[in-house]
Amino acid sequence: MDQGTDEAAARTSPRDRLLDAADELFSREGIARTSVDQVLHHAHVAPGTLYAHFGGKDGLVAAALRRRLDRWERVWQEAVDAAPTPAEKLLALFDAVSAYRDRYTPGRGCAFLATSTELPSLDHPARAVITAESTLLLTRLNQLAEAVTTDDPAALAEDVLLVYDGAMAGLQRGRTADPLGRGRTLAGFRIQSAVDAA
Repeated sequence: MDQGTDEAAARTSPRDRLLDAADELFSREGIARTSVDQVLHHAHVAPGTLYAHFGGKDGLVAAALRRRLDRWERVWQEAVDAAPTPAEKLLALFDAVSAYRDRYTPGRGCAFLATSTELPSLDHPARAVITAESTLLLTRLNQLAEAVTTDDPAALAEDVLLVYDGAMAGLQRGRTADPLGRGRTLAGFRIQSAVDAA
């Protein structure tokens, strides 16, 4: 570790270093492939620190995902607030992903879906965070769609979510050029058709 890294680590709490390390490693390598020792080494903390703050790897996974959800919710709200029209506010979902990826650990796709796949047990503490993220998506998209159309806004919200899920899968696959931009365009066509039909 060089002097700059030493100084940066000294300014960050051990808890935050663990969360940063977990977020980076779980996003890049996957949860199952990332050992506790790797997280400890990356965070420059002793094992007792992890167990004191999170109780173990499962608690760390849930806490890192919770922090990601809190950050994601704020970034998405900022994008919605900055959008000038109801249609643009609905499309802000795609802008928010780009903003999040610029600001925080980008990952290879949706961390919540990836965690759900890696940790299918309903008893895992991260499951509540995964459910909260799904609820946030559905609730906010429905609210935003209601400002766009009174003609079945729930169907519009579901279609935008379906395109969003596809764009996130496109990030995971890495084979489509600009999946977020293309997803935004496709969702825009669907929104415009709802506006025209109203």
